[in-house]
Amino acid sequence: MELFLHYLTLPYLVQGVVFTLAATGIGLAGGVVVGLLLAAMQLSRFKPLAACARGYAVIFRGTPLVLQLVFVYDALPHIGIRLPGLLAAGVALAANEATFIAEMFRAGVVGVDRGQVLAGQALGMTPRVLMQRIVAPQALRSMIPAAGNEAVSTLKNSSLASVIAVQELTLRSTQLASSTFDFFSIFFASGLLYLVLTGAISMVQLALEARFDLDRQTTLRGLARWLPWRRAAPPAAAAVVPVAVAAEATAPEADQIVPLVSASPALQAASRAARAARLAQAAVALRINGVSKAYGPHPVLQDLSLTVQAGEVVALLGPSGSGKSTLLRCINHLESWDAGQVHVGGHRLGYRPDGQLMTPRDLARERGRLGVGMLFQQFNLFAHLSARENVAGPLRWVHGWSAKDADLRALELLGRVGLAHRVDALPRHLSGGQQQRVAIARALAPGPSVLLLDEPTSALDPELVNEVLDVIRRLAVEEGLTMVISTHQLRFAAEVADRVVFLSGGRIVESGPALEVLQHPQHRETARFLRVMSADVLPTPSTPAAVQAPPAKDSR
Repeated sequence: MELFLHYLTLPYLVQGVVFTLAATGIGLAGGVVVGLLLAAMQLSRFKPLAACARGYAVIFRGTPLVLQLVFVYDALPHIGIRLPGLLAAGVALAANEATFIAEMFRAGVVGVDRGQVLAGQALGMTPRVLMQRIVAPQALRSMIPAAGNEAVSTLKNSSLASVIAVQELTLRSTQLASSTFDFFSIFFASGLLYLVLTGAISMVQLALEARFDLDRQTTLRGLARWLPWRRAAPPAAAAVVPVAVAAEATAPEADQIVPLVSASPALQAASRAARAARLAQAAVALRINGVSKAYGPHPVLQDLSLTVQAGEVVALLGPSGSGKSTLLRCINHLESWDAGQVHVGGHRLGYRPDGQLMTPRDLARERGRLGVGMLFQQFNLFAHLSARENVAGPLRWVHGWSAKDADLRALELLGRVGLAHRVDALPRHLSGGQQQRVAIARALAPGPSVLLLDEPTSALDPELVNEVLDVIRRLAVEEGLTMVISTHQLRFAAEVADRVVFLSGGRIVESGPALEVLQHPQHRETARFLRVMSADVLPTPSTPAAVQAPPAKDSR
């Protein structure tokens, strides 16, 4: 035992530990730099770059590290590049580890839900902001375990540097054992030293995982405050929280929605007529001219044209696959199209004045400037941010609001949708209805000119549908927002929409005042659809529901 302890502190072996750590450090640092470059190349839309990165991976993953070490140390001098043994070992390790680190980075980026990326684009985030604020924080958190494993692997692989006479721990242990013939004690001491080193890496990994665990209700300090995934602390000035928010937090039933004004009844015929007259005089908020789009040989939209007045609520109805969601994504330019134009507030979204397509960065800024909000089927909340940060973050990153103003705006809106008591909850801790209400608050935060809603209740359990529809109903009736809503909730469309547009096969089959279309459809396909969905139609005392109305003749 005494001899074993002597070997543990022997300067000769300690120096080997230093060489091992140096080779490992060079290998990891170089591997991260080259790995990031390779990952970016593989994720690039420029296919030759991706092909080069994949070729690099095939070569370095397909050959033994020992051969790569010999090549760097012995072959490079033939072309005038001579490296010292330690540096040669580090370079070979970096080149080898880069392929695995690149796949780790790429897996982290690809693993971020695509819906969150779309939500960020719809909110006007540039590619840089999306990567910094949404993708990278989630990707890096998910990569911590794999990064720890890769660091341990690099440390152990450094032992192969003995083939090029680098005096790392394994080689020095072998040399010492050859001279003393005390193989067991020396190699046992060497193994224990390796175990201490790898154990230290594992402890660092566990500490990082705990440090960036979003469920830990701690305030980050030091360098961590500046990392892109930091969770903002609640506002210190609690006294300036709007009254509605404070009242909501202490209400007996905290999940109830706080109305802005007294609840409005369903619009009656006279008020609908007056509203229609006002809308007829309003400016055009959205104009779609002859938009066509196909996925390969399958047309999705066919020469579709639609005009929406400022303040008008248009409900898009139609069977699945009729093009409703695609139309909404085209309006916001989340999808490109083959022909036609889309104008928001008189501006052609997505195109420069010379008719050329905007870059992704310019397009994101244009979305933020024109104010086209979007609500998605699957909520698409940013999973690493609380409800408050989901609302306040885009205001800071896209619109340049101060942290204080953005927080107050978030608290105000979350209070209005009945979530003042859940402002610091992560999305995964909220019900589906609560998540969609957070998404509504986020879409409303910058004050959009047009709000697009893509089946806002389709992903909800039946008992949660009404709470979301109530919020949207209040926004339509009380806020006067311009809305285009894709929905299958016919009763909701009858109560809220000014106009119903029925799509089938990528074309507008029928369009007209909401109650008129729902109760007296003029097209055979519309009547058939309403008969199938009739359980949700709003029946009125004086007019039979659509299910009772005989189908009208085809107007085509």
